[in-house]
Amino acid sequence: MPIRAIARHRGISKNTVKRALATDRPPLYQRLLKGSAVDAVEPAIRELLKQTPTMPATVIAERIGWERGLTILKERVRELRPAYLPVAPVSRTVHQPGELAQCDLWFPPADISLGYGQSGRPPVMVVVCGYSRVITARWLPSSPRRQRPVHAA
Repeated sequence: MPIRAIARHRGISKNTVKRALATDRPPLYQRLLKGSAVDAVEPAIRELLKQTPTMPATVIAERIGWERGLTILKERVRELRPAYLPVAPVSRTVHQPGELAQCDLWFPPADISLGYGQSGRPPVMVVVCGYSRVITARWLPSSPRRQRPVHAA
C-alpha cells in the first residue's frame, strides 16, 4: 500500500507514516519527568519525620510552610514515613529455608502398641521447620537396660 494511501486511511500525516516505516518497533511515547513541587521540601519533611515519625502530614505542612494542595504532600509523606518508623514489636518473624527448626519431646498420654505384644509410652521427638512449617516426629528408642517390657494380658 502506498504511503499516501496509508496516511489517508489512518487519518495521519505522511511524515508520521514514513517515521513508522523507518523503525522496526512501534512508536513509544516518552515524556520528560518534571518532578514534583514536594521535591523542594523533601529534606525538611525527612528531618521532621526523623524527629517524630508519627507526625501527621497536616502538622508537617504547617511546619514547612506548605501553601499548595495537601494531597501531593500527604502522598509523599506516606511514601517516606515507613523508613522512619521503628520496627513494630508484633511484626511477623520471617525465616529463610533451613535457618530454624524447633525440636521438642512429647510423651504420649496413653500406651502405644510397640509390636510383638508389647506396649508403652516411648518419648517422641517432634521437629517443626520455621520456614516451611513441616512437622515430623520419631519415636526415640530407650536403651536396653532401661526397657521395661509390658506383658500383654
